[in-house]
Amino acid sequence: MNQNACEIAAFLLCIAGWVLTTSTLPTEFWQVSTITDIVIVTANFYSNLWKMCVHDSTGVSDCKDFESLLALPVHIQVCRAFLITSVILCFLGVILALVGMKCTKIGGSDITKAKFAFTAGIHFIVGGLLSMSCFSLYANRITSEFYDAKFYQTKFELGAGLFIGWAGSLLCIVGGILYCIATSKVAFQKKRKGYINKGTAITNEIVTSTTQSKSKQFDRAAYI
Repeated sequence: MNQNACEIAAFLLCIAGWVLTTSTLPTEFWQVSTITDIVIVTANFYSNLWKMCVHDSTGVSDCKDFESLLALPVHIQVCRAFLITSVILCFLGVILALVGMKCTKIGGSDITKAKFAFTAGIHFIVGGLLSMSCFSLYANRITSEFYDAKFYQTKFELGAGLFIGWAGSLLCIVGGILYCIATSKVAFQKKRKGYINKGTAITNEIVTSTTQSKSKQFDRAAYI
């Protein structure tokens, strides 16, 4: 696969991953109340990082936002920070990727564009890892409470938002790795060749000047 095709594939993967990850922000089904060992279910609870919702047996849903930031559990605050940072990093990665792709007309020389694309890949990898950590931390809290025999409050199961987030995070990481692989040779190896060529030119100049000085000394000796 050539560089253009690899960049386009990486860009599509990263865009899809970023969209999926961002779509989990308003998604309410991060965790859903379990109905195990319950004979009569009068209401279902579900929530995300921002609010808790209840859906009763009459079909009416009601949601309440988490009003106090400091009163939230630590894992929700950490997940918020990770996810928002991930979305911002991936957004910056999209801009850098558009500038650095070879099929675009902006960004300067090929080496400069490759550096932009390589930086975009780093942004997507870091953003994907942050969002993956966010969803994994949230899921770990759900599973630990679910299997805790001493936890007597409402137990929850993994919601659809977590699976969507995991898929988006994985796409961002894979796309970022493809970006780095496709552009690393152009961004760094050509620069090294340039230094080698400069060093060879300087060496040739030194050898030429030494040869000329020796020839001049030989000419003077011949006249003497």
